Amino acid sequence: MQEQLLAAQQQLADTHVQGTAGGGLVTATITGAGEIVSLTIDPAAVDPADTESLADLVVAAIRDANAAAAALQSRTMSPLADGLDGLGGGLGLPGM
Repeated sequence: MQEQLLAAQQQLADTHVQGTAGGGLVTATITGAGEIVSLTIDPAAVDPADTESLADLVVAAIRDANAAAAALQSRTMSPLADGLDGLGGGLGLPGM
């Protein structure tokens, strides 16, 4: 079971998910473990007189990517947590 858990954690660290904002003007790419690996900003999103809107788009794209990572984490780790339930109630942690 420990090997499966380590393999699942590695899979999350190796998998990239994306989040977007502004109809694709800003794209954030993060790992399934939540590490930001890149941020792409379309030049059309850059208005020197309105940097606040660009900042909002960046935050929204990162939030969207984090939601995708959380869904990936749930899909990846859920079968392992279900397997732990059969071993006497899991780890005794909330949600496990």
